[in-house]
Amino acid sequence: MKSAVAIKEDKKQEAARVPMAEDTSAFNKLRHEMNRMFDDFSSGFTFGRTPSFKLLEPLADFHPKVNMQDAEKEVVVTAELPGVDMKDIEVSVTDSQLTIKGEKHEEKEESKKGYYRMERSYGSFYRKLPLPCEINKENISATYKNGVLNISLPKTEKALKEEKKVAITAG
Repeated sequence: MKSAVAIKEDKKQEAARVPMAEDTSAFNKLRHEMNRMFDDFSSGFTFGRTPSFKLLEPLADFHPKVNMQDAEKEVVVTAELPGVDMKDIEVSVTDSQLTIKGEKHEEKEESKKGYYRMERSYGSFYRKLPLPCEINKENISATYKNGVLNISLPKTEKALKEEKKVAITAG
C-alpha cells in the first residue's frame, strides 16, 4: 500500500509529463514510452549511497580538477588528486601535450553489532592538456603533496623569444 507522500509524488510526476501529439512518429512514441517506464521504475528509489557511505562516491566518474597557468618562464600545472597514491600517478609530455593519468582505489569498512559491510571502489582517470608553447622536456619537475600534484614545465629559449606583446589602441 502506498503512503500519502508516494501517491502525491506519483501525481506530481504524472502532471509533469508532457502529453504527446496525436500524429507523432512511431520512434517518438517509443521514446516517450521508454522515458515513462524509466520514470516509473526510478520513482521511490534513491541512487545515492547510504548515509554512512555518502563520502564514497563512484570512482568511474572521477575527473581531477586541473589548473594550468602560463607564467613568465614556465607553464605550471596543478592537479587535485585527493586519495590517490603517488605510485598510481603517471605524467608524460610530448611536443604538444601533457598527459596525467592514474588510478584511484578506495575502501570503506563498517562493522557494528549485527552486521559487517565493506565497499571497494576502483577507477582510473586520464587528462590530456594541450601545451601553449614549446617546453624544455629535460628540466620538467613534478611534486606531489597532500593530494595535490604540481608540475613545472619550463619554456624553451625559443618560446621565450617568440612571445611578443601587442599594443592595444582605442577605437
